[in-house]
Amino acid sequence: MLSERRQRVLRALIEDYIEYALPVGSRTLTERHRLGVSPATVRNDLSALEDAGFIQQPHTSAGRVPTDAGYRTFVDELLSSGLAEEERPHQAMVDELRASASELDALMERTSAALARLTNCLSIVMAPSVLAGRIRQITLVSLSPWQAIVIVVAEDGQVVNRTVTFADEVSADELASAQNLLNRVLAGHSARDVRRSMDAGTVEALSDPLVQLIIDEVIECLGESESARAHSLGVSALLRQPEFSDSKALLPVIEVLEDDRVLLSTFDEAAAEGGPVMVRIGHENPASELAGVSIVACPYGRGESEGVVAVIGPTRMNYERAIRAVRAAQCALHGE
Repeated sequence: MLSERRQRVLRALIEDYIEYALPVGSRTLTERHRLGVSPATVRNDLSALEDAGFIQQPHTSAGRVPTDAGYRTFVDELLSSGLAEEERPHQAMVDELRASASELDALMERTSAALARLTNCLSIVMAPSVLAGRIRQITLVSLSPWQAIVIVVAEDGQVVNRTVTFADEVSADELASAQNLLNRVLAGHSARDVRRSMDAGTVEALSDPLVQLIIDEVIECLGESESARAHSLGVSALLRQPEFSDSKALLPVIEVLEDDRVLLSTFDEAAAEGGPVMVRIGHENPASELAGVSIVACPYGRGESEGVVAVIGPTRMNYERAIRAVRAAQCALHGE
């Protein structure tokens, strides 16, 4: 357990390192911060913090830099202060994210762009699972007697569509009848439970080959959209960070984040934890390729239909700004 003074020294060192990306010495700390003690006392505190594993000294410098353990202590202090549970994050940020975005896909794209700009980190916004979300409406648009477009609108605002080709001619009346039946049966249900929630009368009504074909296409369409449900921006912002000035250092991070399994596993933890914000620092990340970055993430949505918003940056990221930004994005995506 750190004393209050050493907590202040550690916080001051981390804030300076986040700001300047340079090792920090005792004289710098006493000049920039009102610590109320002499440089000699600060030197002793820095030695104690180094022995405890909170900071380390690069070989080429007399200054110190934080370790993952030091960042963890700093972040836990931020979280315990109630930062992650603020009832209303900065309203201007929320308003900016929601402006001119009436559908979820547009809002996700705007949110990802705003997060990258606000944090200078890589931002990722993962949509709620369309297979778990409830269907609001199905529209069938005839292109010809042998072809139509199926448009599915989910209750959370996601929209997917697919072109369906028929083996036999389908009249406008038949298509309209199929649309009415599908909306009557599927509205309010998710694609995952649509079949098991049907009673015997519904199953008989849906035995029509045309309706069965369209149901199969709807479920396949929703399934395909699962593989492309992440909006990400900000690689250029990461490349401007000193840690990644050599693009080769960032390549392993990008490669592992392109693996959907790693991405889903990492961010599913944020939804599973149930807390307001998940912070993973350096070696706390499950993939070794992510040992040089930190992830700040939180879920949005409700019930089974939850997505995740996150920023990924160097372990030297501005954690307070990142936490505030993802909380603002969470509020915007919630529609609060």
